[in-house]
Amino acid sequence: MNVFAISDLHLSFAAPKPMDIFGKSWEGYESRLSENWRAAVGEDDLVLIAGDISWAMTFEGAMPDLEWIARLPGKKALLRGNHDYWWKSITAMRAAFPASVYAVQNDCLRFGNVLVCGTRGWTVPEPNARQSAEDAKIFVREQERLKLTLSAAERERRPEDRLFVMMHYPPFHSRRAASPFTELIAAAKPDAVVYGHLHGAGGRQDLTVERDGIPYYLTSLDRVNATPVRLPFDGSNG
Repeated sequence: MNVFAISDLHLSFAAPKPMDIFGKSWEGYESRLSENWRAAVGEDDLVLIAGDISWAMTFEGAMPDLEWIARLPGKKALLRGNHDYWWKSITAMRAAFPASVYAVQNDCLRFGNVLVCGTRGWTVPEPNARQSAEDAKIFVREQERLKLTLSAAERERRPEDRLFVMMHYPPFHSRRAASPFTELIAAAKPDAVVYGHLHGAGGRQDLTVERDGIPYYLTSLDRVNATPVRLPFDGSNG
């Protein structure tokens, strides 16, 4: 088993929402993603999808997008992004998800000797920046959710396991200094962290950043050329 990651698919098969208005990197991206995915990912592999999966506003509206994902090779672990308004109760979703599609929410998923956990996160404030009361509330809440999912992984983890953490928002600000998110992650010692949310060109958007000896991968679809990113996992004992 190999492990891959990608985020920000922004699918909209039920009610098409063209993405090419955001730049040439989005032209024909669904076809390019399908082609690249099928070329890289095998049926026994795992793909982490770190949020902003569908533009749909309801779960029913998202089903064509989820079914499209399900037809791609491999198992898929999904995390909620800030635009995933269709995301409903985890129990209801898990009962209705197509085969090969799974969701992470305040818990941990096991795929062989791979553990997957994560939470959406929130914008980490820049130095000397002030958060609104609402942003501060969400920021604290997401820290608690990260604690929950990492605690679930700690209870489940065995010596031979590899741990991958998903977040949708970057877990650090533009200078990549330590944050409450990175401090929690460092204590958990995962093998890698994946995140998305960032788009377009810019100095902040290095595809790989290392903190505390842990690689952090930016996997936004337009930043990785609609190609799932292979993560450090040798597939042994999987």
